[in-house]
Amino acid sequence: ESNFQAMSKSAVKISLDLLSNPLCEQDQDLLNMVTALDTAMKRMDTFNQEKVSQIPKTAIEPLKKFGSVFPSLNMAVKRREQALQDLRRLQAKVEKHKEKEKTGPVLAKLHQAPEELRPVQEDFEAKNRHRLDNFQPSFESLIRAQVLYYLEMHKIFGDLTQQLDRPDHSDEQREQENEAKFSEVRALSIVVDE
Repeated sequence: ESNFQAMSKSAVKISLDLLSNPLCEQDQDLLNMVTALDTAMKRMDTFNQEKVSQIPKTAIEPLKKFGSVFPSLNMAVKRREQALQDLRRLQAKVEKHKEKEKTGPVLAKLHQAPEELRPVQEDFEAKNRHRLDNFQPSFESLIRAQVLYYLEMHKIFGDLTQQLDRPDHSDEQREQENEAKFSEVRALSIVVDE
């Protein structure tokens, strides 16, 4: 959440810096492009402030509250981890028996393995379901927020692309124009060569 907001604040600052650049005063096309960029970056920043800032309320804070209000939740997580370790230990044991020579005792252990595994597997699955029931609403909220974010960014940058696109220009002409602009920017004293 903070990364999205930091990114949009930086993008707004960059577009404002570009707008105040003397090159924009000399070139109306460049001014139009940078103005369109500035509008898009402000839209992105507004969206982040209004929507992305809701993530702590819908995802992060509820998860913290679970831990403080329901201490038993931490125990449930530990029990799930223990069940997972038990399951993995038994599975590793079965794999070792499979690699051994198929003598009578080994075959007997392999035959018995599913009976040993079944209750451990069922115990783990029950504990895993319990964990998902607790966390699923917060995870869903987080995923929905990310989907909403990327849909909105797609719309903002799609609109920007349409504004900047010049149908009378070929891709090669656009590339040459962009390279010419980048050359001018590289020549500025504020640009550091790497």
